[in-house]
Amino acid sequence: MVDDDKVILNLLEYVFQGKNDYRIKTFVSGENCLENMHLKPDLVVLDYVLSGSDKNAMNGLETLKKLIKKSRDLPVIILSGNTDDKTSEEMIRHGARKVLRKNDYFIDKLEKYIATEIR
Repeated sequence: MVDDDKVILNLLEYVFQGKNDYRIKTFVSGENCLENMHLKPDLVVLDYVLSGSDKNAMNGLETLKKLIKKSRDLPVIILSGNTDDKTSEEMIRHGARKVLRKNDYFIDKLEKYIATEIR
């Protein structure tokens, strides 16, 4: 799971750790996630905006492109606080399996999407 917001990362880790035997790894940047691809994830949950404290950090789209280049079949689910339809379509076109808006119900939806992707 990749998000520059540590509160979101902690929430995701808390919710998913131990569920369905998931082993969760969290990263605060796309660069950090890419450096750890040797862990061979079954799925990546990736925030669209990844600016954090480093304004030169890769954003979600740049990270997505590199993830898919390294592993074409890797399921990637994008999370975003404010993704419009054009951005969602672009993420799907570049290999994301799903784009999910962070709202009051995103955890429930994310749980369903992850269960669908990891069988």
